[in-house]
Amino acid sequence: MFRKLMTFDEAQKAIEDQFKPAVLGEEEAVLLEAYNRVLSEDVVSTLDIPPFNRSTVDGYAVKAEDTFGAEENQPVALKVCGIVNVGEQPKVVLAKGEAVEIVTGAPIPEGADAAVMVEDTEREDSELHVFSGVTVNENVMKRGSDIKSGEVVLKKGRVLGSSEIGVLAALGLTKVKVSKIPIVAVLSTGGEVIEPGKVLPAGKIYDINAYSLSTAVIESGAKPVYFGVVPDDKAALSKALQTALASADMVITSGGVSVGPRDYTPQIVDSLGKPGIVVYGIAVKPGKPTTVGFVGDKPVFSLPGHPTSALLIFYLLARPLIQRLAGRPAAGMRMVRAVAGARMFSAKGRRTFVMVKLEFDKDCRLIAEPVETGASGAITTLAKADGFVEIPENEQFLDVDEEVAVVLFRNVSGKV
Repeated sequence: MFRKLMTFDEAQKAIEDQFKPAVLGEEEAVLLEAYNRVLSEDVVSTLDIPPFNRSTVDGYAVKAEDTFGAEENQPVALKVCGIVNVGEQPKVVLAKGEAVEIVTGAPIPEGADAAVMVEDTEREDSELHVFSGVTVNENVMKRGSDIKSGEVVLKKGRVLGSSEIGVLAALGLTKVKVSKIPIVAVLSTGGEVIEPGKVLPAGKIYDINAYSLSTAVIESGAKPVYFGVVPDDKAALSKALQTALASADMVITSGGVSVGPRDYTPQIVDSLGKPGIVVYGIAVKPGKPTTVGFVGDKPVFSLPGHPTSALLIFYLLARPLIQRLAGRPAAGMRMVRAVAGARMFSAKGRRTFVMVKLEFDKDCRLIAEPVETGASGAITTLAKADGFVEIPENEQFLDVDEEVAVVLFRNVSGKV
């Protein structure tokens, strides 16, 4: 079962060669529940927005030609013949020499072609003095000037954020067609792991990976299903994996992938269907024991038990596949430039990812400081690291004060 370690690039290619993203279909989502979903079809407007000519100021609707020549010392006199409020249909038709009081957002009455701001007028009963002339369509938002009927407003594949939801609401929609959310089964293995909430016996640790990985699955646009902790038992693990494959579009496991006598996960995955394991070990640090298999067209990522290694490999290899299954545009991780705060060494012959935290120094330089990732930092690295720096296989180290690219795990508030 053990094979020569693949390079990181070879592992990516092996996964890509096997991955055939299935069309998961579409469904209708209620608009208020459509946030962060992906449109499965173009949205075409069936109406003009705004649906009528509307005033953009508080003031008076007028015929622009009636105000020509108006000046501070020589105002034009008009007769006020009515008022139009927001949400009502104008009942007046403007004649020459007349004006209609209007508020911002109200429809422009028939016969008017501009609006003069109230600040540029003075009124006494029904007589209005205009001190500044306006041109045709001044202070007027024309019908369809924002969105025209028949226009493609949002394209298929768009991820719906708050602004997109607002646009859909402006079109009068209450539902929208979106891509189905991929289901990702997440399970942990190991005799030493128990679920949080239970009493912690001697020699046991709480399950970190299932929770960090499930959250990362959500961030990637999919729905995690937690299958709990599976003991290091061939029959139990085989049954759990078969159930996970039957109910999910992808499976992610952690632990049980090294060279220990009870590390069964890779051989069980390989036995469940073709093509089986396509990646068995990658020349990277951390994450060397990672294995990836396919049972039919469903990917199975078996990640190391070390929390930082598991999450890093998830971001590098599993996340892009989940995004594609979800119909999302390829979204790489955000990157910033910084300065190395210490010399960073690579592992010989392996692509090395150094966890770093970011801080500004007294000269306002953004400093990338390495974070302990060994035995003493297995847990705290997840909270301390803002991102990672990549060192290629053919480089021995990155020197202090050298400019580096830091790939961020998240937005770093107050730093970048």
